This record gives sequence, structure tokens and C-alpha cells, in this order.
Amino acid sequence: MTGDETLPRARGLATWTTRRWLRVGVALSLAVLTVLGVTGAWMLGRTAALSDDLVDVKSQALNTSFRLESALLNQETGIRGYGITGNPEFLTPYQQGLTEQTADVRRLDDLLRDDTRGTVDLRAVESALEAWQSRIARPIAASPAGAPSPLATERAGEGKTAFDRVRTALGRQQEQLRAEQAAARDDLTATMRQRNWLFAAIALVILALAGLVFEGLRRGVTRPLERLGADARAVTGGDFARPIIPTGPADLRRLGAEIEIMRKRLVQELESSEESRRLQDEQAADLQRSNAELEQFAYVASHDLQEPLRKVSSFTQLLQRRYAGQLDDKADQYIAFAVDGANRMQTLINDLLDFSRVGRVHHAHQSVDLDSVMERTLSALSVSIEETGAQITCDPLPSLVTDPTQMGMLWQNLIGNAIKFRRPGQQPHIKVTADREGDLWRFTVTDDGIGIAPEYAEKVFVIFQRLHTKDVYSGSGIGLAMCKKIVEFHGGTIAVDPEYTAGARITFTLADAPAPAEEAEPGPEGAHPAENAEPVS
Repeated sequence: MTGDETLPRARGLATWTTRRWLRVGVALSLAVLTVLGVTGAWMLGRTAALSDDLVDVKSQALNTSFRLESALLNQETGIRGYGITGNPEFLTPYQQGLTEQTADVRRLDDLLRDDTRGTVDLRAVESALEAWQSRIARPIAASPAGAPSPLATERAGEGKTAFDRVRTALGRQQEQLRAEQAAARDDLTATMRQRNWLFAAIALVILALAGLVFEGLRRGVTRPLERLGADARAVTGGDFARPIIPTGPADLRRLGAEIEIMRKRLVQELESSEESRRLQDEQAADLQRSNAELEQFAYVASHDLQEPLRKVSSFTQLLQRRYAGQLDDKADQYIAFAVDGANRMQTLINDLLDFSRVGRVHHAHQSVDLDSVMERTLSALSVSIEETGAQITCDPLPSLVTDPTQMGMLWQNLIGNAIKFRRPGQQPHIKVTADREGDLWRFTVTDDGIGIAPEYAEKVFVIFQRLHTKDVYSGSGIGLAMCKKIVEFHGGTIAVDPEYTAGARITFTLADAPAPAEEAEPGPEGAHPAENAEPVS
């Protein structure tokens, strides 16, 4: 073979991936093991066949021949005794011998049906036996009992000669059966010896095959991976100038090349890291400035909204005082609605302003009866509860040192969501529980609604993340995000229970009192004290 013919083959092998090498290796190993298995199975089958032939045929045939000889001797002894004495008791061994003869001949016929020589010997025995029985045994047995049979004396010499022929035929048969038994034993011994050598060879081949597999894996997979890992660890340790040298099968070389590309890219990134850090510092400063501006904007926006609301509330209250009883009942009711709506909107703006500053401006916490907060929450949601027919059960709730406004917002969002995300056409059932766990209280809000899939258990607490379109369920997507912010501000945790599948179960923890925290940040410059006062729900 020339060098030009060898080069394409080498290039072809160089393109083989680890998977292809493994497939070829596994296929060759399976082929070798299959050949070895078939050969071993054939050898085991042959050994078993020879063993069965020796034990079940050859030895059984020889033993049966011996039993046949014993039965014939019993017949000869019985006939001779009966012929001499005329005593019928001597016919008993003769009759028993006939029965045994029939069974033994039938057994030999079955055992020697595939042995032509053995069948010929058996027929010779039967022929000699028939001659003796027809001339000697049956005539003497038919003689009257009580007196010696004259035939026994007359045919004594003929009987001896005839029975000697039977013995001679039996001797030839037994000799032949012994020879066949010895030959079968020798054949079995030789086959077992071959089997042992074959299985020793199979074991050696399997060991050699295992050695080749391990060596191939070491050279083709383990060693290239170890070298690649060493280069990668060197780069990880800070030696970014160390090149990654690809070795091994094609896919490992591609992996090494990709890591080398990544190393070069990392070097480029490190070279520009200082510039990136400077930009990050500038962005952090901009973000702090933006947060301060947003806080100022939130205050100003709420302040500017409160001013027209104060006017609306003042004038509606003035209308209520001046014209109360002068108009019809509907007018008084509408004026009351307007006054109440303006007051509640003003309270809501104050609450939203306080909530936007959760985590940055601490409130003056106070002891809050959560049962009372729950009652106010259910009252606020009474319209939704009545429209949906919601059944809400609540365990006794503790009193905690918290912010009452935020607790009201927390319960209102959780109960409101449980009502909103009910199953279509089904009356919602909601249960609120509170259990003591060490230093914390664990609260759960459980419903039988549409539930929250496990893959969205974290996403639902991200602000503005919605799992449904607005035309299916209304809302802005900040409810559970607000709950998370409130709970974490109070030092607790909140999560979806993934094991509950009959609806949704939100569980959160709160402490009896918040941990000591830094002092609150001052309000925006120029804020009126009354406008920064703690709202009470």
C-alpha cells in the first residue's frame, strides 16, 4: 500500500468522533462476544448431549441387558427345577422371569432404536431365546405337575446347548454395549477437555478485549480530557497566556478549539474590564440619582394629586352640610358616595406613596391585630365576595408589630387573587391559617382555583409578570410582587407551595416584631408633616 493511499484513510479516521469510536468498539466487542458465546453454547450443548447419551442410553442399555440376563437365568433355573421335581413352585421364578423379560426387551428396543449394531445383537438374543423357550421351556412348563417331566430328561442336552446359545448372544450384546459405553465415556472426556480449553480461551479473549477497551478509552478519551482539563485549570488559575492544545477524537478537538476561542475572548474581555468597571461605576451613580429623582417624583405626584382631591372632598362635604335634607334621598346618597370616594382616594394615594418607599424609608411599626385587618380586608372585598359567592374561612390570627397599611395591602392582594383566579363556574373556597413555627408565624392562603404551575412559582413574584392576558384576568401584575416586598420588608419569606395541586397555596412567614433596623430616611425636602404621617387602615 502506498503513502498516498494511507493518507486519506488516516484523514478519515481523524474525523471520527468519540461517539463513532465507541460505536465501532462496542460493535466489534459485541461481535466477538457473540462468536464466543455461540461457540461456548455449542460446546456446552455437545457436552450435555454426550453426557445424556452416556448416562441415559449407553449405561441404561447395559444395565437393562444385565437385568435381562438375570431374568433369563431365573427362567432357566425354574424350568430345570420344575422338570426334575414336578413341583409347581419352581414355575414362579419362570413366570416372573417372563414378565421381566418382556419389560427389559421393550426397554432395550427403546434405548437402541438409533443403534443399528445394538438392535442386531438384541434380535440375535431374542432369536436364541425363542429357540430355547419353544423347544425346552414352554413344553416342560406345560407338563403336568406332581411328577418329573420326561422332556426334561430327554432334552437335557439340547436344552443346555440352546441356553448356552442364549448366553453367548447376551455376552456378545453386553460386550458391544460395554465397548460403546467406554467409547462414549472417552468421547465425553475429550469433549469436556476441549470445553475447558475453549472456556479458558474465551476468558483470555474477554480479558484481552477488556484491556483493549480500557486502553482505547484511556488514549482516546481519558488522556485528552485530562490534558484539556489541565489546560483549562491553568487558565482558570490565571495563566491566560497558556494555549489550549486540542487532542483526541474529532469532537474533543472541537471542544478544545472552542475552549481556546473562549480563552482568547476572555483575554479580550479582561483587557477591556477596566473600561467596563468605570462605566459600571458611572451607571451606578446614575441609578442612585435616578432613584432619588423617582422618589421625589412619587412624592410630588402624590402631593399634586392630593390638592385637587382636597378641594373635591371639601366642596362635597360643604354640599352635604348645606343641602342635607333639602334634596331627595338619592341626591344625599350620591353626595355621600362622592365624599366617601374622595376620602378613600386620598387615603389610597397616601398608602401608595408609603408603599413605594418600603425598604428605603421605615415606618413606625405598631402592634396590629391581624384579625381586625382581615375584617377590614373582607369588608373592602365584599362586592367581589358577594358576586362570586366565595366561602372564606380564617383561623384566629395573632397580633404582630407590623405596618397596618402594608398588612392590609398584603391580605387584600392575597384574598383578591384567590377570588379572581377561581375556576370558571365554580364557587371559590378560601382558607387562611396561621401556625407557630419557632420564632416565626407561618401563614397560608389556600384556594381551589386554577392554581399556579410549578415552573411559574418564582415568576409570579416578579413585578409586572403576568401568566394570563388582560382579556382573561384583569390586573397589572404587581399584586404578588407587592406581597413579596411587604413580607421581605418585615423580615419574612413568601413562596408558592409546589406540593399543593388542588388550586393555589401561598405561604409566608412573619416575626412577632421586626428586627432592629436603621433609622428611616427623611422624606423629600419640603414635605409637610401631616402628609408624611403614618396611614392607619
